[in-house]
Amino acid sequence: MIRALVLAGALLATGVQAQDYQSAPPRRTAVAKDWGPWLGPYRDRLVPVLMEDFGERYLYAPANAALPPPRTGERRVVFLGDSITDRWNLAGSFPGQPYVNRGIGGQVTAQLLLRFYPDVVALRPAAVVILAGVNDVQGVLQQETPEQIEEHWQAMADIADAHGIAVVFGALLPVNDYTPAARDVVRERKPAELRTLNAWLRDFCRRRGYAFADYPAVLSDDRGMMRRDLTADGIHPLAAGYALMAPVARAAIDRALARPSTRKP
Repeated sequence: MIRALVLAGALLATGVQAQDYQSAPPRRTAVAKDWGPWLGPYRDRLVPVLMEDFGERYLYAPANAALPPPRTGERRVVFLGDSITDRWNLAGSFPGQPYVNRGIGGQVTAQLLLRFYPDVVALRPAAVVILAGVNDVQGVLQQETPEQIEEHWQAMADIADAHGIAVVFGALLPVNDYTPAARDVVRERKPAELRTLNAWLRDFCRRRGYAFADYPAVLSDDRGMMRRDLTADGIHPLAAGYALMAPVARAAIDRALARPSTRKP
């Protein structure tokens, strides 16, 4: 009691009020940007929702609750990612396999990290296939450095390791600007940065012993861009693109599952 009175007196004597103390620096003010006729309305609609649930964990919550635990001997695989994963018909590419799609269009790696427990760990998969980062590079949701993207990848891998889940990382897909619908893609999605991130990710997988799905090896043309016949918008694969990606993913999953399991009981 005496100590509290002494402290209060000291604060009054110096004119400092306890509620005025703040450790963090002031927040910066965002600079207004014209996102164009499509991205502008998209952001206007999305941002209020993200203020309530930045990871958009609510989207798969009902499906997760309805999904039973893996059967004995079942090797469930969760595909986690953005719209490239969301649009992948896993049942068509991997018939009969217990593969679960947890892709959400427009997401960045920070959101995947927030979803990793409910959308991956809670489903008790044998492996996870992570494919995300191209939206981070565009910066439509938040500005990120390559190092921050790499930190998010590493954090997801650390969580998977802690729960005995085998890890597969998919390389970021190449892009192109070959059609009117793709005219801004190369400028926004920065192919050189995508290649640099892929080089880091390949080395990270090598160092950690993870499987690496090298999608660009089967999707790229002689310029290093996505083949014209495999995409309409310069970003998302058409059915022919997914048909080329499926064997690459399958081989990487097989490699990941061949490693001794470290799953905790």
